[in-house]
Amino acid sequence: MVFSSLSYLALFMPLFLAVYYLIPARLIRFKNVTLLGFSLFFYAVGEPVWVLILIFSGLWDYVIGLFITRCKQKWQAKALLMLSLCGNLGLLCLFKYTSFFLSFFGIETTFAASLPIGISFYTFQTMSYTIDLYKGHVKPQRDPVAFLSYVAMFPQLVAGPIIRYADIEERLTNRRVTAAGFSEGITRFAMGLGKKIIFANHAGRIAAELLDVYPGSMTTVGIWLGSIMFAFQIYFDFSGYSDMAIGLGKMIGFDFKENFNHPYIAKSITDFWRRWHISLSSFFRDYVYIPMGGNRRYNIRNLIVVWFITGLWHGASINFVLWGLYYCVALIIEKYLLKNVLEKVPVFIARFYSLFIVLIGWLIFYYTDLTMLVHAGATFFGLSGSFTDHNAIRLLLANVWILPVLALFSTEIPLNLFNKFKERLPAVEPVFNAGVLCISIALLVGQSFNPFLYFRF
Repeated sequence: MVFSSLSYLALFMPLFLAVYYLIPARLIRFKNVTLLGFSLFFYAVGEPVWVLILIFSGLWDYVIGLFITRCKQKWQAKALLMLSLCGNLGLLCLFKYTSFFLSFFGIETTFAASLPIGISFYTFQTMSYTIDLYKGHVKPQRDPVAFLSYVAMFPQLVAGPIIRYADIEERLTNRRVTAAGFSEGITRFAMGLGKKIIFANHAGRIAAELLDVYPGSMTTVGIWLGSIMFAFQIYFDFSGYSDMAIGLGKMIGFDFKENFNHPYIAKSITDFWRRWHISLSSFFRDYVYIPMGGNRRYNIRNLIVVWFITGLWHGASINFVLWGLYYCVALIIEKYLLKNVLEKVPVFIARFYSLFIVLIGWLIFYYTDLTMLVHAGATFFGLSGSFTDHNAIRLLLANVWILPVLALFSTEIPLNLFNKFKERLPAVEPVFNAGVLCISIALLVGQSFNPFLYFRF
């Protein structure tokens, strides 16, 4: 089940909120039981078997966390932390990367063809608990229901943002929902739903039509337009889901950290990764990059390791590894050669440079087949295939109007205007929410194209 489905919007979400709010605010444990029960059902609808892996992962770190707090010697706590990390990373590698690594030895297997949804997200979340507990940054959670509610929390379970235990430690046992917070949550959810249904799905249909073609049918105009549309699709798709997750969190008393900050207005690749998937970038920075030495020593080695892992985290395919290393090279060049240049050039040139690098990156990200990637890359630069054809021109002319709209809504301008209108005319907010919901439901009823790109990460 995903947020952008009729079953979720018409049945699951209203039922959950009704039951959740019928429980008095003082009975926080019962609210956690409700949250946990609905979260497990939400997950089991799509993964009836793998929900056991989710529960096991949560209980594994819950129990290890209790033992860590009882250790009187440092080496004992460290050994338990290693046990936690081996268990979490072992599960992740077993289910996500077994076939990938075996393929390098010529061994073909269909093991774990059905990857547990969200395993990359909830394993990182449970690891953040034991790591921070070992460092003394958080207190042990002794209530298994509260801890499993954190691990399985359905608003951000299947696609993040990655929520660290430290971020919501207090809210698990002490939270309240205000009318203002609930209203803000509804608006944030509506914004995310609109991004996904209205923008991402439209851009995704065009991208698929232009990029999912035989190599001989590729054209330069088609690959460029398809790449641009895919860039919009993945942004509105993923940031839309994050908006919906943050909105749902506010509806039930949680404040999740932001995961996107208008990345396509970045003035450099460094700036881009401060704005894109912030929860993942900060996780690798705090738990991998800095412990390895960060900027202090072996900086290039640290960057290579982090970006190799970042690419691999996104998928068990060589193109994702290449995608991660591509950004590693771009960041190293930027850090040591282009930093001063980018600070001096006009802003529009810096942004054009950033978007161009990102666009090539999305092309690498899109094609899991390396043969297709090579052909698409050559066509992108005009080294292969025709310049254009009837289909590319048709789609370009038919969608000229949507390109500036998508570009505009990738910036902070629409949100700033909405907030100004809301201050002067509060009635704008409920009208906006109702309008987005009606349009989204109408589009869902009338269309079959509704993928979610980060669904199995």
